[in-house]
Amino acid sequence: MKHIALATSAALPHLTDDDQTLINPLAALGIRAQPAVWTDRESDWPAQDGVILRSCWDYHLKLDEFLKWISSLEAAGVRVWNHPQTLRWNSNKTYVRDLENKGIPIIPTFWPESEVSLKNKLLELGWQAAVVKPRVSATAYRTCLTSSENFGEGQSLLNDLIAGPGAMVQQFMESIRSQGEWSLIFFAGRFSHAVIKTPKPGDFRVQHDFGGREHPADPPRFILEAASRAAAAVGPTPLYARVDGVEHDGRFLLMELELIEPALFLTSHPAAPARFAQAIAAAMAGQG
Repeated sequence: MKHIALATSAALPHLTDDDQTLINPLAALGIRAQPAVWTDRESDWPAQDGVILRSCWDYHLKLDEFLKWISSLEAAGVRVWNHPQTLRWNSNKTYVRDLENKGIPIIPTFWPESEVSLKNKLLELGWQAAVVKPRVSATAYRTCLTSSENFGEGQSLLNDLIAGPGAMVQQFMESIRSQGEWSLIFFAGRFSHAVIKTPKPGDFRVQHDFGGREHPADPPRFILEAASRAAAAVGPTPLYARVDGVEHDGRFLLMELELIEPALFLTSHPAAPARFAQAIAAAMAGQG
């Protein structure tokens, strides 16, 4: 039997309920999967046949340590999914700019490198509202909705981020409140399933931590095709990928391409855990 570690954070030592659904399908394929906290220095990573990152939801708070850990696994010859070069690239949200340069339509975004008046920039761009984000972030960490009429908090955050880890500002798409945000899940480059995530009334964040919810949904063809192009723009082909975006004026606009530790909403589709397990088994056998 093969042994793999499902890397998680200290706050979730037994994995999320979602990731626990992988254990039995993997066992049926001859793979014993166990959780392992990525910051645990006692973990014997080289003893594993592979490490799959799952709920490492604190990596952005310890980025240097996280990247050193990934490099140490790589140096020890431990197989890691997603690929270490993919993890490093995806750890900074400038990857969104890279994807735009490859022709992937994204939510309108600007990337301030020096101090800028948020109010004046929003008026210049004609945006009613915008979301200020760190370039290194997860679970809406230090994320702020702002507008040209109420920009104080956003400006303060922007100034702080520019002086620190870097900032990005995305146009706020009102359709997130009215229609929701799409998440499309891919395993080994193949579409598996999708959900629509919605924020609680009065909020803009769709994560569970802030009261957001999701429900299974079948994406229209144009959304599936657009998300598939985004997922295919990354090489080597990721073992798992979550494409987040919104429908706007008949197009799918990418918000983020999650390749490190995304929730994969396995419990929302009964066949999804088995599909992911089969993709893992194929990757371990050298077929992906």
